[in-house]
Amino acid sequence: MAQTKKITKMAQTVFLLMAGGQIESAEFPEFDDIYCKYCFTYGSDWLITSGLEEGITQITKKSRDDRQEFVWNFPLDITFKSTNPHGWPQLVIHCYGIDVFGQDVVRGYGMCHVPITPGRHKRKVPMFVPESASALQKFTAWFLGRRPEFVDPKVVAQGEGREVTRVRSQGFVTVSFNIVSKDMKKLGYDVIPSEVSTTVLPENVGMAKGQTEA
Repeated sequence: MAQTKKITKMAQTVFLLMAGGQIESAEFPEFDDIYCKYCFTYGSDWLITSGLEEGITQITKKSRDDRQEFVWNFPLDITFKSTNPHGWPQLVIHCYGIDVFGQDVVRGYGMCHVPITPGRHKRKVPMFVPESASALQKFTAWFLGRRPEFVDPKVVAQGEGREVTRVRSQGFVTVSFNIVSKDMKKLGYDVIPSEVSTTVLPENVGMAKGQTEA
């Protein structure tokens, strides 16, 4: 009996965050044959209970219509548990392509927080690439096929050292999320939008047509 109470008490000190969705598409008008890698970064109080922390999509070609999109529709499915919201999970995306020498080169880095509120969400993530410090380094990197890139892609989700990194904007990636949370209310965290939790009905709702208040 005491063991059951202990387990119940421990269960009430954590909440769950379930994130599904897709890495839907990307816009890189200057390139073709692109694939995408992703990973999640989160605080020390968070644990993954199910799902994949990282993955890689298939290589896709640019659509031949006016949109010129790269379509992956690659599924995301992960569940976290935590004791507090500090270190809320972030999705880190890094895209790669093939240059004229057949080398894999980075086409863009990007990140976004996993949405806080339950429901369906769509994010258009701006992408960027690191830049060489000089024209000579830029030519050398192009000639040798060794473009500037981060050793650890998760650095894009951190603030330390970013102010000394030269980057250039390049493309967008569209991601959709389906968010479900559990037991956050019990721990005192209200993530329901105010317009949903306090819905105000118009005064004439329920009145017959043409009827007015006295």
